[in-house]
Amino acid sequence: MTGISAPSVQPTRVLIADDDRLVRAGIVGILSTADDIQVVAEAGDGVEATEAAAAHRVDVVLLDIQMPRLDGIQALRDIKRRQPLLPVAMLTTFSDDLLISDALSAGALGFLLKSDDPQQLIGGVRALAHGGGVFSPRVARWLATRERTAMRSDQENQRIRDLLTERQLELLALVGRGLSNAQIGSQMSLSEGTVKQYLSALFAHLGIDNRVQAAVLAYRSGLLE
Repeated sequence: MTGISAPSVQPTRVLIADDDRLVRAGIVGILSTADDIQVVAEAGDGVEATEAAAAHRVDVVLLDIQMPRLDGIQALRDIKRRQPLLPVAMLTTFSDDLLISDALSAGALGFLLKSDDPQQLIGGVRALAHGGGVFSPRVARWLATRERTAMRSDQENQRIRDLLTERQLELLALVGRGLSNAQIGSQMSLSEGTVKQYLSALFAHLGIDNRVQAAVLAYRSGLLE
């Protein structure tokens, strides 16, 4: 009797855009070590990135912030205008600090350092593919520190703790760790749909728009220390 084979799991299809060929090749090599990730397109500038995103069926996009012809932020805007639900994370260095807030406003769902540990890059792609955000811990700590003074940090910490319930603080911390809705649901014993509703209410309560802004807020208020 012939057994019934299990349905195959399709790998996460990734587009990588970076004008440095060596950097791009390194990231492709890292992601290629994961069986559940497939790099299906590469781009050397922002124009190529937007064209590749339109031409290929991709699940996740990794964009360098600074690229010729069209920078990563404008490419992000163009991609989001055509495919608003497509998760995009920015590949960055600490020299890109002045552009990070622009990328946040344009809809970036994560920031990864090009020098991150390989497992951080692989885990980031997986998180994005499953509805999570991704924020290199080094980038998050650096950004939160850069945007505050010690007095502001204490004030922000207290403001968040006064504003939110313990349950909401737990939810914000889990978002800050980059967990997907399904992972958060598992941690908090909630359905994925309920997590989505709670997050919408939490973001509206805090006056923020996305998971990356929530991650910065979680770091800034000391929830992940």
